[in-house]
Amino acid sequence: MYVTVHLYSQKEGELNTFLSKFYNTHLEIYENLSWEKQYTNPIELAEIVGVFLDNMDDYLIHMWICLDKNVYIHINEQNGNEIIKYLYERFPY
Repeated sequence: MYVTVHLYSQKEGELNTFLSKFYNTHLEIYENLSWEKQYTNPIELAEIVGVFLDNMDDYLIHMWICLDKNVYIHINEQNGNEIIKYLYERFPY
């Protein structure tokens, strides 16, 4: 089973800046306004969700995650920390 994170922005280069800092490398996704990654270990989502929450005021980015087929959750200030807790409760390995 895979879980997926989707990032969207309306500003060119915004995803490149955020992801380059997150991965501590230089990425080249300047013209893309969306980015997606699948994880085999759902707990790995917690890290990028946490970094997103800590930096959401600095970037014009929206995050959606998919834990179950065709069910997408918008990550925001109100639900972000609860989603991280939920990940550890649902996938305790």
